Amino acid sequence: QVQLVESGGGLVQAGGSLRLSCSVSGVIFSINAMGWYRQAPGKQRELVALINSGGSTDYGDSVKGRFTISRANARNTYLQMNSLKPEDTAVYYCKAHDGVRQRDYWGQGTQVTVSS
Repeated sequence: QVQLVESGGGLVQAGGSLRLSCSVSGVIFSINAMGWYRQAPGKQRELVALINSGGSTDYGDSVKGRFTISRANARNTYLQMNSLKPEDTAVYYCKAHDGVRQRDYWGQGTQVTVSS
């Protein structure tokens, strides 16, 4: 049973920072990419940041220059969020991609709320 557990969400004032963490447990053959997505009320889930096994990263346009994704190892990823804005308020989800089984695994999400 593969599980992804996110942590680090919370309430912060605009301009503040938060650091999200995601840890993967269970049998997973090859995590070749991990990412963060977010979903605000009434909106579709959108990409925040991706990092592959080679360390290459990709970001959604709205967070470029403010958010940084990193990996401690194959099973742990982090999202440093700086200069937070009220529009960053959403549930943030971690995703791991198994390159052998070609499937994605998702965490339960962590709430981030930015007050103005």
